[in-house]
Amino acid sequence: MDQQQIALVRSGFAEIAPIAEQAAEMFYARLFELDPSLRQLFKGDIKQQGAKLMAMIATAVANLDRMEQILPRLRELGRRHVAYGVKDEHYRTVAAALLSTLAVALGEKFTLEARMAWISCYLKLAGEMKAGAAEIDNEVRQVRAA
Repeated sequence: MDQQQIALVRSGFAEIAPIAEQAAEMFYARLFELDPSLRQLFKGDIKQQGAKLMAMIATAVANLDRMEQILPRLRELGRRHVAYGVKDEHYRTVAAALLSTLAVALGEKFTLEARMAWISCYLKLAGEMKAGAAEIDNEVRQVRAA
């Protein structure tokens, strides 16, 4: 991500932060609309999950210009998501739900440039999570092969 993209993501998130609870509700409503089977992956209170989601996004956004500091945490998050039943294909649905939520929450401020910046951001973050998940998959394959 370049500095302009980082600035666009940060300014967009600054707009959403005051309505974080509502944004999380919109996100999960859209996620479950896009793929109702994902609802079963969430065992706890969805409001608490929404708060965790928004906190994770806030941390990521704050560290976009020093990603190396959060990459290990993202990989660990990806490893944990395997245990919850998250699969690679779910990341595409999450992306669609996130972009939809941003479009509604930001309205006309969600320009093409802002959308592309968020896509770049999501691809980087999700890529690291998927890499962490792949590490678990590789370990499982090695154990099964032994």
